[in-house]
Amino acid sequence: MLLKVMEMDDIFAEEILSWKYEAPYDFYNNEYSVAAVRELLNHSYFVVVDDLDEIFGYFCMGESAQVPIGSIFGAYPAGYLDIGIGMNPIFTGQGRGHLFLTFILNHIQSQVGTVSLRLTVVAFNTRAIHLYEKHGFEMKKSFRHGDVLFITMVRE
Repeated sequence: MLLKVMEMDDIFAEEILSWKYEAPYDFYNNEYSVAAVRELLNHSYFVVVDDLDEIFGYFCMGESAQVPIGSIFGAYPAGYLDIGIGMNPIFTGQGRGHLFLTFILNHIQSQVGTVSLRLTVVAFNTRAIHLYEKHGFEMKKSFRHGDVLFITMVRE
């Protein structure tokens, strides 16, 4: 499967906002709103499409990849490039996460060079945590927002 990065546009944003994940991953479901579209179009989000031009997923870099309340808990000290990823729910749970994350990490390295990376994941998402650990990420900090426990993971 060949993957490529494309600029986020209105059509991609609307499709991504319509994705629905099965429980317990429905935590990641979004609701369509003008603000949500605006967020995806803020130039920090990119779409990953497959060789059939179907959206395989997306990723973001920078502040958009942070959980805003995490700053209050000191979860985001300087010195890291924050990344966030989202895979199309039709491709999740099929062992394709390795391909997806490897592609994104290689793309980021080709664009910005070798940098220390950080991502934030919800603690119940052991599937993602396992994937990130396989790619050299280590748990760094945790913080809670309501009933949800978030973990930051870093790769130096």
